Amino acid sequence: MINSPVLVLNQNYEPLDVCRARRAVVLIWRGKAEMIEKNSGMLSSASLTVPLPSVIRLIYMIKRPRTQRKLSRREVFMRDNFTCQYCGRQTRELTIDHVVPRRLGGKHTWENVVSACKSCNQRKAGRSPRVAGMELLRHPTTPPMVGYHIVYHRFDEHPEWQKYIPLGN
Repeated sequence: MINSPVLVLNQNYEPLDVCRARRAVVLIWRGKAEMIEKNSGMLSSASLTVPLPSVIRLIYMIKRPRTQRKLSRREVFMRDNFTCQYCGRQTRELTIDHVVPRRLGGKHTWENVVSACKSCNQRKAGRSPRVAGMELLRHPTTPPMVGYHIVYHRFDEHPEWQKYIPLGN
């Protein structure tokens, strides 16, 4: 239980990180954080028993720069929800397609790359969608800048966290 994950919120309730319950209890005990949501477990010592936190909020504000998301295969797939932007099939076997092919002057930018399944990418080949007779389901855009990026893959196992995690994480 002492190693169970705890969501750490900034002073303004923005998600910052995920830490272990032991670290969260220390932050609370030192007055640097407050418990927002409790876990089902308890931490006992010789002199006291404390409920384990599930969500804590820092007392002070942590300023972090808001950075543009890096253009990578994984980020493009996540932006497109692992869906081929030509046929709409959801799959984990995707490729990156340049809407305007690079050989025709297309740039490698957020506005020119989409997720495509292998068969659609081969069918389109080095042509524009109009020439290939294919239509995009959704035109590519730059994803919004977010002030948080939490590396944790099991948010769905913690329903009490859902109200603190904005959609799209």
